Amino acid sequence: MNIREKLEKGFVFFDGGFGTLLQAAGLKPGELPERWNLEKPDTITKLHYDYLLAGANILKTNTFGANSFKYPNDESEYGLKNIVTAGTGCARRAIEMLEQRENSGDDFSFVSKDHYVALDIGSLGKLLKPLGDLEFERAYEVFKEIVDAGKDGADLILIETMNDIYEAKAAILAAKTSDLPVFLTTAYDESGKLLTGADPRTVVAIAEGLNVDAVGVNCSLGPEEMMGIVDELCKYASVPVIVNPNAGLPRSENGRTVYDVGPEDFRASMIKIAGKGARILGGCCGTTPAHIREMSAAVRKTEPLPLSEKEYTLISSYTHSVEFGRKPILIGERINPTGKKKFKEALRAADMDYILQQGLNQQDQRADVLDVNVGLPEIDEPQMMEDVVCGLQAICDLPLQIDTTDPVAMERALRLYNGKAMINSVNGKEEVMKQVFPLAKKYGGLVVALTIDENGIPNTAEGRIRIAKNIYEQAAEYGIKKKDIIIDPLAMSISAEADSAKITLRALELIRDELKGLSSLGVSNISFGLPERELVNSTFFSMAMNSGLSAAIMNPASVEMMKAYYAFCALKNLDDNCTDYIDFAGRYAAMIPDKKEGGGEKKAAPSAIAYEGDEKYRELVTAIVKGMKDRAGSLTGELLAADIPAMEIIDSGLISALDIVGKGFEKKTVFLPQLLMSAEAAGGAFDVIREYMRKSGKKQEIKGRMIMATVKGDIHDIGKNIVRVLLENYGFDVIDLGKDVDPEIILETAKKENIRLVGLSALMTTTVPAMEETIKLLNKELPDCKTVVGGAVMTPEYAKMINADKYCKDAMETVRYAEEFFGGGN
Repeated sequence: MNIREKLEKGFVFFDGGFGTLLQAAGLKPGELPERWNLEKPDTITKLHYDYLLAGANILKTNTFGANSFKYPNDESEYGLKNIVTAGTGCARRAIEMLEQRENSGDDFSFVSKDHYVALDIGSLGKLLKPLGDLEFERAYEVFKEIVDAGKDGADLILIETMNDIYEAKAAILAAKTSDLPVFLTTAYDESGKLLTGADPRTVVAIAEGLNVDAVGVNCSLGPEEMMGIVDELCKYASVPVIVNPNAGLPRSENGRTVYDVGPEDFRASMIKIAGKGARILGGCCGTTPAHIREMSAAVRKTEPLPLSEKEYTLISSYTHSVEFGRKPILIGERINPTGKKKFKEALRAADMDYILQQGLNQQDQRADVLDVNVGLPEIDEPQMMEDVVCGLQAICDLPLQIDTTDPVAMERALRLYNGKAMINSVNGKEEVMKQVFPLAKKYGGLVVALTIDENGIPNTAEGRIRIAKNIYEQAAEYGIKKKDIIIDPLAMSISAEADSAKITLRALELIRDELKGLSSLGVSNISFGLPERELVNSTFFSMAMNSGLSAAIMNPASVEMMKAYYAFCALKNLDDNCTDYIDFAGRYAAMIPDKKEGGGEKKAAPSAIAYEGDEKYRELVTAIVKGMKDRAGSLTGELLAADIPAMEIIDSGLISALDIVGKGFEKKTVFLPQLLMSAEAAGGAFDVIREYMRKSGKKQEIKGRMIMATVKGDIHDIGKNIVRVLLENYGFDVIDLGKDVDPEIILETAKKENIRLVGLSALMTTTVPAMEETIKLLNKELPDCKTVVGGAVMTPEYAKMINADKYCKDAMETVRYAEEFFGGGN
C-alpha cells in the first residue's frame, strides 16, 4: 500500500526528533549529524528502528541539513550523493529489520502497519532574493541535487521546517521532478506567522496550488501552542494535515538540550490535535520514541475526521491571502500600457521607478490585487514581466494578477512569483487552453476565463455561459478545480452595443445562480467612447456587484468607483460596523469638493506614511518605508546638494523611516520582507552619504562595534544576516564572522578587535551546545564581553541556562538592546 492509499484509510504517524537522540548517542557540539550515516550507520539504523517499535509509519531520513552548501555535490566519500544514499539506506534497513522480526511469529500487534521512508529536506539556511542573495533558480538546483540523490531510496519527500514560503516553493518544484509524493511542513512563530509573514491560510493556498500531497506544521512550538495553527490548517486544507510539534520548550541540562513536555502530556495534546482533523501526526525537537509510542497507541484507537474538498478560492502574495466569494475584490488596473502614454514610455525606457510607483499608489488606494500587464511589441515582454513581478514583490505585498498572452512571459512570471497568482487569462479556444492550463496546474493560480471562443463573443448571456461551462470541463481534465476558475463574461462598450450592459449583467447573474461560480470584469470597458466615463463606470460597477460580480479590474484612484464600492459593501452588510466606509470617507474627504463653497479643486489623498517629522524629509522617509532603494538614494543626494548636514539626514530621515518600519515589525503589522527591503533602501541612502563624506574628508559616527556569528556546526545564517543588516543601518559597525564558526575564532576576533558585545545565532537543536561552549569560552577569557543570542530553538529561559547575557526574539529587539548597551557607555 503506497502512502497516498494509506492516508485515505486513516491516521499515519511520523517518527520524532533526531537531534536530541543523536546528542544522547554522543554527537559532539558542532559535529555534522549527517556524517553519521556513513560513520555510524548502525547507530542511525537503531534510532530509526526504535521509532518503528514505538508505532511510527514514516521514518525521516537523517538528511535534514544535507545539501551542496555543506557537502560537495560529487562522488567523494563525504559527497552529497553518498551522504543522502546512506541516509535513505539506514531508514530502509530499519524497516527491513522490523519486517524480519514480524515474520518471526513474535507479537508485534502494537506496531503500526505499513512503513515508509521520507527523504528529509530542510532549509538551505539562506534568504532568497530580493531579501537575501540566493537566486530562486539556484535554490531550485540545490534542492534538485538532494532529490536526485535520494529519490531512489525513498517513498516520499518531506520538505520541513520551512520559514520562508518562497524557499519552500523552490523545494517543492524540485521535489516534483520526481514521481514521489511531496509533503510540506512549515515553522511558525508564536503569532502564527512564518519568518517572512505568511499565515497558515496563505501557506495552504500556495502549497496546494503547487500540488503537494500533504501540508502542515512542525518545530518552533509545542503541541498546545500549535492549536490555533492547526485549526487554520484544517479549515482551509483539502489535503491531509501534518502536525509534528516540539516537546515543548527547550532548556539545557549538563550540556544537553532537554524539553519540558513529557510523553503523557504530549499524548493528551496530540489526541486533541487529531480530533481537530489532522491526519498525519508525529514529533520534532525533543520528542522521543516514548512520545511517539504514547501518541500512536492512543490516537490509533480513534477515527480521523474525513478528508474533504474545502471550497475556498484563494490567491496570495508571500504574506497574506485574498479570498474570493465573500465580497467584491478590487484589482488595480494601472500597471497596463493600454491607453497610457506615460506608462508606455516607462516600459520602453525600462523606468522601473515609475512602473513600481503605480503599484505602490494602488496599494495606498486600497486595491486588493494588482494586475500586471507589460505587453508592448517593441520590448522583451518575458524579461520585462520578470523584472516587474520581482520588483513589485520586493516593495509591495499585494497579490498579483499575471496578465499576458505570451506563454513564455506567463511561465517566467508564475515560476518566480512568490505566492499563488491570478492568471489572466484563458478563453474557450482550444489552443489557448492547451497553453495556459498546464502552467496553472504546475504553478497554481486562479485562472481568469474569458467567454470567447473560436466563434467570437456570443451576443447573449446564455451563449457566454455555454463557453464558461466548456472551460470548466476542460480545466477539470487538467486537474484544475472549479474553485480555481473565475469567469469573465466581458463588458463591451454601450456606445457600440446598446444591450451590452444588460447582457453582461445577466451573465453575471447566471454565473452566480446557475453555475455557482466566480466572476470578474474589466469594468471601465463599458464606457469606452463616452464622455464623463466615471459616471457610467461607477453606476455600472454598482449594478454589476449587485448582480454577483466577484472581482473588478478597475482604477482604485477613481473616487467615484471607490464611493460606489464602499457604499455597496456597507449597504450589503459586507462591512462590519461600516468600518471600511468610514475609513474611506476620512481618507478621501480632501478629494471631494466642498459643496458649501460651490465646488473647488480636488486634492491629493493624504500620505499613507505615519510621519510627523520635518516635511523636507517626507519623500525620503516614504521611499525608505516603501523599500525604493534607487529613489531613496537620489533623494538623499538632493538633500546633500541642498547643504543639509549628513548626520541630520541620517537622524531625521533614515533613522525616522527605519523606526516607523521597526515599530510596525514589533507590532506584527509589518513583516520581515518589508523590514529588509526598507533596510536595503536605507542602505542605498547610506551609500550616498558615505561617498559624500569620503569626498569631503568627514567620518561617519559609529554607535558601537560588535561581532555576529552563527555557531559551530550550523550553516543557517538567515537570522544572523537579518540582524546584521538592521544593526548596520542603525549606525553600528558589525564584524560578521559568517556561519559554522569555531568558538576559538570568535574569541580571537573579540580579543583582537577589543569587542564588548557578541551576537550568536543557532537554528538547530544539535548546534545549541556549540553556542553554550562559545559563551563559556568568552566568559572565561573575556569576562567583560557580553553575549546576545537568538534563533529558532532559543527561548529566554534557555538563554539564561547557557549563561547568555541577553536573549532577543528578533532583529529589532537586538537593535534596541545594542542601542541600550552602547548608549550606556559600554
